[in-house]
Amino acid sequence: MSAAAPPAAPVPPPTEPAQRRSARDSSASWRLSDRIGLAFAWTLGIGFLIVTAAIVLYMMVQGLRFIRPALFVTSPAAGFSESETGGFLDPLLGTIVVAAMAMAIAFPLGLAIAVWLSEYGRPSALARATESTVEMLAGTPSIVFALFGTLLFEQGALALFSRTNDGVVYGRSFFAAAAMLSLVALPLVVANVREGLQAIPGHVREASYAVGKTKLTTTRRVLLPAARPSVVTGAMLGVGRIIGDTAIIVLLLGATLRFNPAGDVPLLSELRGTGSTLTSFVYANAPTGEANQPTKAYAAGFVLLSMVLLLNVAVDVAARRGRRWR
Repeated sequence: MSAAAPPAAPVPPPTEPAQRRSARDSSASWRLSDRIGLAFAWTLGIGFLIVTAAIVLYMMVQGLRFIRPALFVTSPAAGFSESETGGFLDPLLGTIVVAAMAMAIAFPLGLAIAVWLSEYGRPSALARATESTVEMLAGTPSIVFALFGTLLFEQGALALFSRTNDGVVYGRSFFAAAAMLSLVALPLVVANVREGLQAIPGHVREASYAVGKTKLTTTRRVLLPAARPSVVTGAMLGVGRIIGDTAIIVLLLGATLRFNPAGDVPLLSELRGTGSTLTSFVYANAPTGEANQPTKAYAAGFVLLSMVLLLNVAVDVAARRGRRWR
């Protein structure tokens, strides 16, 4: 006689967390007020998406109409027609120079502050004051930084870093603009690096300490390489914020469309002099600006928008890598 087949194992009922997730995922079971809130959130999200897409598409269409290769290799010039006023080579180079100088200040300083707040945080009173200061910088309008920088770099003690003439310190230079723009990018670097460090599990630190590594070595050899995606994200967001600023550029860089060196020392004279970036070029050539050359403004705006979009793509790639690592 053949042995009877064993009874099938009973299927366990869904766990309580799974039941809660399924109920939460079904919006039909929500209260009316919750469904109204969800619909309102969707409406706002779609509305913001439409507005952003409209701005990007409009700038791309207008920019592609007026963009020319000659604009990238010719400097702005005086003229009676738009064909005589050159391109935006100087503002494009000014954008790169200001961004590089500002990040050369903001990145190492922000990295050090983030590591100290995340891994040390001592003395605690100073750490809390630093956190509050970084948060205050994040919410301060750039025009306030511009006014502060003007007062600061007009002082005779800082005449080496700004344009001077007959003993008068004007407080305008690439140095001055980059120093104030670094304060704009600093909170973004600190926040992203700190978030990346805090996302690393504690057992990673404990394993490093167990093999005899010091806290400093652990931070430098283990934690910072693991948090590299967040470090890259903070740097890219900082660059994007810098190249999009206008108030600091107009007040502290001078907004002269071409490089205007100060002195005879190579490189130092350019950095102490005045100039412009793509944002100030767009501001000057807009229909309401002094130059009133909208085709040049659209072309420069298209280039600036393309740079920002590329930075956003880089940030998204870095964030995805960070999520895969975690």
